[in-house]
Amino acid sequence: MDFSKGMRISSSALTANRMRMNTISSNIANINTTRTPEGGPYRRKDIVFESIPEARNFGEILKTKPDRNLMRVQVTDVIPDGKAPILKYEPDHPDANENGYVAYPNINLMEEMTNMIQATRAYEANVSAMQATKDMAMSALSIGN
Repeated sequence: MDFSKGMRISSSALTANRMRMNTISSNIANINTTRTPEGGPYRRKDIVFESIPEARNFGEILKTKPDRNLMRVQVTDVIPDGKAPILKYEPDHPDANENGYVAYPNINLMEEMTNMIQATRAYEANVSAMQATKDMAMSALSIGN
């Protein structure tokens, strides 16, 4: 594997984890949102990752034999959580139903923070992998001098 493939694989993971962190941030920011443009409370969102063969473009696929062991990650979908909202009795709230209950998003702050830590660590691991790849490339260049 050449250095550029390693960098592209790590950069795909950085992009995917950045999108995951943005989605988690949105979930946390909307933990008390009871009204959205779509109607009803905010729905927690989740990211779907998919591994795909590492290839820069169609021409590269045609020129080289694909290495089935080299996969990169890609975000394929952002899906809303199917959990029912949490109903709280607040008859004075402007979004209360006829029985006095307000529908709040079913978002667990501790779960979201755990997901954020996991995404942050995955991001940091890929930054370290990119740095190690860069260091190896620099060492290889210095051997020729």
